[in-house]
Amino acid sequence: MVTYAQAIGSMSPALVHRLFNRVCGMEIAGLPLHPLVVHAVVVLAPIAALVAIAYALFPSWRWALRWILIATAVIATTAGVIAASSGESLLDSLPGLKESASMETHEERGELLRNVLLVFVVLAGIACWRLGGPSGLVSGKGAKSRHGGAIDTAVSVLLTIAAIAVLAATFFAGHTGAVVVWG
Repeated sequence: MVTYAQAIGSMSPALVHRLFNRVCGMEIAGLPLHPLVVHAVVVLAPIAALVAIAYALFPSWRWALRWILIATAVIATTAGVIAASSGESLLDSLPGLKESASMETHEERGELLRNVLLVFVVLAGIACWRLGGPSGLVSGKGAKSRHGGAIDTAVSVLLTIAAIAVLAATFFAGHTGAVVVWG
């Protein structure tokens, strides 16, 4: 198994720098974009998932969580898509890593996380549009009428399942990424 550090260590520093510069603009200040944006996914995806679970389970909190859910879900999904794309570019620039079984596992789990996040953000949008709840403000502003019924229950259940899937996929993609980097 070849780790990221071993693949880098076997190349001259000048070659490594040139390879990273060729990653189609997938870098910030000379650093590859993937390791930077991955941290946004690892932090924001679980936060979005936990907010979604609270949003689904506690109607009285929905008025306060609606925009937080939308913002964290959209940012985490955007970061997940960028992480998957920049990861593919980084892998193309480091051919020694392609032969690693742990890299292949990480790549598959990263793609799974991206896909789960895409489904999650759609469900979060539907939930914020469909599910209502009382306002926590004395004035009542921010309240949304409740439709109730089987559809609202189904939306809450699907959002909760998607949030749990986000938590699991984030863990597995992050763990396999750590195995690739640290061995």
